[in-house]
Amino acid sequence: MARPGCPDRCGNVSIPYPFGTGKGCFQEPFSVTCNESRAYLASTGVRVLDINLTFGEVRVQNPKIASQCNYTNGTNSTSLAGLSLDPFHTVSNTKNKLISIGCSMLGMIVGVTKGKNQLELPIVNSCFSYCTDASSVDDSTECAGMGCCQTPLPGNISSFNTTSTPVPTVYNATIQSFSPCSYSFIAEVDSFKFDRSYASSTNFRTKYTEGFPLVLDWVVGNGSCSEATRIGSQNACQAVNSECINVSNGPGYRCNCAQGYAGNPYLQGGCRDINECEHPNMPLYPCKGFRSDDPKSIPCVRADSNKALKVALGTSAGVVFLIVCVFALRAEYQKRKLAKEKERFFEQNGGQILYHEIMSKQVDTLKIFTQEDLKKATSGFDESREVGKGGHGTVYKGILKDSKEVAVKRSKIMNVAETDEFVHEIIILSQINHRNVVRLLGCCLEVEVPMLVYEFIPNGTLFQFIHRNYGSPPPSLDTRLRVAQESAEALAYLHLSMNQPIVHGDVKSMNILLDENYMAKVTDFGASRMLPKDEVQFMTLVQGTMGYLDPEYMQERKLTEKSDVYSFGVVLLELITGKTAIYHDGPKEAKNLASSFLLAMKDGSLDDILDASIVGDGMETLLGEVAEMASMCLSTRGKERPSMTQVADKLKALRSTWMEKLVLEHGKIDRLVAGSSPADLMLCVPPSPSVFSTGAQISEVGIETPR
Repeated sequence: MARPGCPDRCGNVSIPYPFGTGKGCFQEPFSVTCNESRAYLASTGVRVLDINLTFGEVRVQNPKIASQCNYTNGTNSTSLAGLSLDPFHTVSNTKNKLISIGCSMLGMIVGVTKGKNQLELPIVNSCFSYCTDASSVDDSTECAGMGCCQTPLPGNISSFNTTSTPVPTVYNATIQSFSPCSYSFIAEVDSFKFDRSYASSTNFRTKYTEGFPLVLDWVVGNGSCSEATRIGSQNACQAVNSECINVSNGPGYRCNCAQGYAGNPYLQGGCRDINECEHPNMPLYPCKGFRSDDPKSIPCVRADSNKALKVALGTSAGVVFLIVCVFALRAEYQKRKLAKEKERFFEQNGGQILYHEIMSKQVDTLKIFTQEDLKKATSGFDESREVGKGGHGTVYKGILKDSKEVAVKRSKIMNVAETDEFVHEIIILSQINHRNVVRLLGCCLEVEVPMLVYEFIPNGTLFQFIHRNYGSPPPSLDTRLRVAQESAEALAYLHLSMNQPIVHGDVKSMNILLDENYMAKVTDFGASRMLPKDEVQFMTLVQGTMGYLDPEYMQERKLTEKSDVYSFGVVLLELITGKTAIYHDGPKEAKNLASSFLLAMKDGSLDDILDASIVGDGMETLLGEVAEMASMCLSTRGKERPSMTQVADKLKALRSTWMEKLVLEHGKIDRLVAGSSPADLMLCVPPSPSVFSTGAQISEVGIETPR
């Protein structure tokens, strides 16, 4: 239904209000232009394929395909693909995917999404495609990494850029058999079918000249329904018998016709009563003489009240008995089915193996939880209990029966073929006893994907501590070095203290938690691997986080302890620069922190990138040594990087040196203590071992050096 007097179609596309063509036919910003029987969104110029009022969606043709071509004559061609939407349109994260085609290529989307608080948040997601030989790419790969990869979108995007970036590799006769071009684009789920010819020829761009279908979500207001009700006449849901619906995944609202009505809820009189007689599958609604409020509608068939009473009395007992029997049988069937399913999952996830391991090795630190235990602890995995979400799963805060607080991690995937390895890894992790590693308390195996239970760490992540300390003074240099030292000691313990070294595989500031005393706790072993001594692990697919990934690991797919060293080097840069691993310097494009830091070291402009809050007189030498150690961790060759033990020892020595300098400047510290509040003092110098176990202690006579 278009606005009265306005065109309701453009070609084969229906255009319902609030969309419209021509002056006065649409609500801002839903203007549609019609050119040669093709509809286009006026705000972006993209072609419209379909508009859905009920679900608040508009399908468009996305012509934006990023490409990167390397030619044998030494020339190359690169193009970005971006799309900026108005505040009322976003790219659906459930109906679209990022797809990349090519060999040794990293397809990436860099976008902006709006949360419910309407703050614009940067998002980055990527996937990696590779080729080994011509026969390895076939139509059965289904974009699983070989010649083609795909990944879901992380949030509702209001603007984005897609890129296709080559990963350095040896260009030999094998690679030459593939196409010199790679492509990255966003498309509607199931709208693209991969063909092996796309990786070995250039006919992909010829075939898809107009791009791919893309699903956009839209709202008619950027506030909530309650806010729309307060503004009265500006509320878009003005139709009688219409209702306002809040959007669950962001700001804004839409309108729908109330139950028993159909039509366009954005037009006065647009929601019309349904004639239930013409819709036998629809439930009948109460009526007085007629099947609708319109007296012209078909009359209801009035039953004799006495006859209905007699029939009801005669059949009610039988119907009630039948219903009770059906529900009882169904409940018993569901109960048995659920029990068998739990038993199957328990066996599939290695429950019996784990049980025997616990009994034979007398592992008393690990508890096997039931699904009901964890449901009660997390209030049914309520969204309000979410404390973290990442590439490997979602973490919820739980409270057990004994009032103990725990963190429950629901993983996303589980490889059944690796059950024995998974159980062995649980046994190993349960026996890790290090003050700076989050302790594994137990697991639940009677679900499709196992759940792990860890000790609960209350003070959030190191990322939040560094980058989101709104309104609080920045952390002191000693606090930063202490957290770095504790994290390095934890990783060194994982690398050296077990019979089989554990490589974390995803070291980043988001995976370092801070407990009630702000002590570092390394967590999230979803990408971890146990390695035989002095060996490496070859990975089919590269896992990790952009900005922290070891370039040698990305290129050769070899995971070693030195991969963690590189990632820790990026964390160390975050601590001394205050910048994120991928950061924006003003309105310019995103920058890689590791690359910017190494360039600053080379140019002698280190002071320009360091956090100004920790740069002071007498600290130049100390910061220079920390920066030098970070640059060693970021070496492109793993063999040239120090071990985590060497890094931890160096950080400990540097902290001791710093505290000695503070003792020499005792008079300055006395003045600081006399003129500062306790809160300020805690941020400048760690107060006591009871708060920071490796910190300094302020006493009446002076400052003690850390142990």
